[in-house]
Amino acid sequence: MSTAASRAVFRVPPLATLTAVVVAVGALPFATGAPWFWLIYLVPVGIVGWVLRRRTTVDGDAVTVRGLLRSRRVPWSEISSLRLGQKSRVSAVLSDGAELPLPAVHVRDLPVLAAASGGRVPDPTALSTTPE
Repeated sequence: MSTAASRAVFRVPPLATLTAVVVAVGALPFATGAPWFWLIYLVPVGIVGWVLRRRTTVDGDAVTVRGLLRSRRVPWSEISSLRLGQKSRVSAVLSDGAELPLPAVHVRDLPVLAAASGGRVPDPTALSTTPE
């Protein structure tokens, strides 16, 4: 069983909700234009929901990826490696070859991810202790 100290949660920055405010203000002329155009306000509500729900939780037992509508918990035994993608995104490569994107995890977060994984992921910033 993992302790709270060995758990890391990676979230979309809350400042991203500012996007929803900008969309809501920009939608004002459209929302008042016709009877059903007020439904355009569902877009900013969806953005806020996405920002608040989307995250990756890493502990010594598993990686939990949470999206807007569903979540998935993958034990470390099913993860064969990590893939560093475009724009410093990180994905878990599963043992069956499929990739699982890790929301809000970037290359700069790898030391934190390594610490929370309980040693299952090596820390890329650790200095080598082997003599030359």
